[in-house]
Amino acid sequence: MGTKAARWLKILHIVLVSLFFGGIMSSLVLNFNMKLAAYDQTLDMYQNVVAISDYIVRTGAVGTLLVGIIYGCFTNWGFFKHRWVTIKWILFIIQTIVGITIVDELMVENLALLEAEGSKALTNPVFIDNHTVRQYAVYFQISVTLFIFAISVLRPWKKKRHK
Repeated sequence: MGTKAARWLKILHIVLVSLFFGGIMSSLVLNFNMKLAAYDQTLDMYQNVVAISDYIVRTGAVGTLLVGIIYGCFTNWGFFKHRWVTIKWILFIIQTIVGITIVDELMVENLALLEAEGSKALTNPVFIDNHTVRQYAVYFQISVTLFIFAISVLRPWKKKRHK
């Protein structure tokens, strides 16, 4: 891959990661501003975070994955050549699994409870537990993303060149 193509790939990577992280942060902010006692507000918030997840976070995550595969296959970074790149891949995979199996599942389940039970869902222990676990999973995702950012910039565990 040429230098110009690699630069465009890097721009695309930054845009997609921004979508991914921005979507996660948006859902966190919506959660902070929600009052679980207000049914309409809670329903609106869950509808909005599902839309953000479906259209923003997923687009960023899938796009980041594809760009990462292109980086790994067509540049000198590889997948396992540098420990810091390997760690980024492992963390991204863990983060994606948490996003799909915990955050998305609980979010969709809670939206279904709100639509089926109305305001009674707000006192349903399953709804409350789902909401709490989802919130902690989002904190985890944000922490992992920030750590990945740090790894990307600092490149720890980098092999030192001998002169």
